[in-house]
Amino acid sequence: MDDRARALLKALIERYIDDGQPVGSRTLSKLFDLSPATIRNVMADLEELGLIHSPHTSAGRVPTPKGYRLFVDTMLTAKPFELASTSNVRDLQSASDPSRAVNAAALMLSNLTQFAGVVLSPRRAQVFRQIEFIRLSEKRILLIIVTPDGDVQNRILLTPRDYSSTALIEAANFFNHNFAGKSFAEVRQTLSQDLARLQEDMSRLMQAAVEAGAQAADEVETMVISGERRLLDVNELASDMDRLRKTFSMFEKKTDLMQLLEVSSRAQGVQIYIGGDSELVPTADLSVITAPYSIDGHVIGTLGVIGPTRMAYERVIPIVDITARLLSNALSHNSSERF
Repeated sequence: MDDRARALLKALIERYIDDGQPVGSRTLSKLFDLSPATIRNVMADLEELGLIHSPHTSAGRVPTPKGYRLFVDTMLTAKPFELASTSNVRDLQSASDPSRAVNAAALMLSNLTQFAGVVLSPRRAQVFRQIEFIRLSEKRILLIIVTPDGDVQNRILLTPRDYSSTALIEAANFFNHNFAGKSFAEVRQTLSQDLARLQEDMSRLMQAAVEAGAQAADEVETMVISGERRLLDVNELASDMDRLRKTFSMFEKKTDLMQLLEVSSRAQGVQIYIGGDSELVPTADLSVITAPYSIDGHVIGTLGVIGPTRMAYERVIPIVDITARLLSNALSHNSSERF
């Protein structure tokens, strides 16, 4: 592809991003000292290369995922972005604990771009500060798990026999004295030796508590999403129910999105995933821009923006980059707090 074709492709994509309308040869001829016929010939070549295509309803052309990929990889120049001291920025900078910082970052990404902001946070340390057993009925016990940061999780244990309140207090005291501050995975590994000191029926209760606690730890949400409903205002998505269904299925299931964010956490700097070009994005009309964030220089998670392929990449990219830096600074400042 020669310089003229590259310049025309760049102009076409920028124009389409600006107004969302298919771009015709007459529009481009006003930008270049070329005849509409010459521009039509170049556009035909670009279409043959799979970089643009013509929607059924228009004689104009729009970029394909392959065209967007070439654009962001070789033609895009990110513009300097001045981040004003908004309430979102102040909330992130002053967040007193990691959870608030992560939520503030997701909200800031969404508010600044008007798309969906997402933050994949590192799994919380799966440890507990203390547990309690409360007898609910003859063979039903409530297990209360208190984490180091004060979160409380409850699980119902179904036991083969009845336990008295005194026995439950004794079991909780044993558990807290020997295992507080450890993860349930660690407890599972060492429990068999310590249970030799307990009666067999008490051993069963302890094992049930460990399994329930491990399950509760695995279910801790590690991804924060903000502003996904803003994608309803994107014409390309909202006008097609199938696209909309695929988009919101991604938010509901989260598996594909978490995989994408986990992959991008192993890369350096800002990454751009374009639907139709990347198998990690479930629909061709979405793009995901991500960046890793860190604590004291060690990458611990990823954040990003989910929006239409027709987005102002030169604006969104620095927003993602700056938010990752702000979140890193906030977490490093409060590095004594752990997830």
